[in-house]
Amino acid sequence: MKSLSSEMQVFLEYIEQKQLKLTPHRELILETFLKHEGHRSVEDIYRVVRESDPRIGYTTVYRTMKILLACGLARAIDLADGMTRYEHLYNHEHHDHMICMQCGKSIEFYNAEIESIQDSASEQLGFKVLDHKLQIFGLCNECRT
Repeated sequence: MKSLSSEMQVFLEYIEQKQLKLTPHRELILETFLKHEGHRSVEDIYRVVRESDPRIGYTTVYRTMKILLACGLARAIDLADGMTRYEHLYNHEHHDHMICMQCGKSIEFYNAEIESIQDSASEQLGFKVLDHKLQIFGLCNECRT
């Protein structure tokens, strides 16, 4: 018997809890999302899954991505271009984003000092952080010159 990935286990537990069905289309969308790192829009994922199964509709991809968000496998990010993109969340290191307002480039970074300041501020205010996103908007090195 083929062992399930930890992501598939998370997905299965969530859909069972919500009394949803595991369909071949949802499974293909999950597998496609997991195969590709980076920032992917619903349109990107839709194009790739349609190559495997042209019967999959855009709405199915959109709704499945909402499920991946809800169960903690994906995170939605806005790169200031009006399009929501998704990146892997489960079993991935936390990072933040710097986004160029001219070319749209997204630079992922991690800074322990920023994380420490956020933790200290939360502790001082008695606030329990469940998740956070830091997005810094500006001009990348190429666009500044």
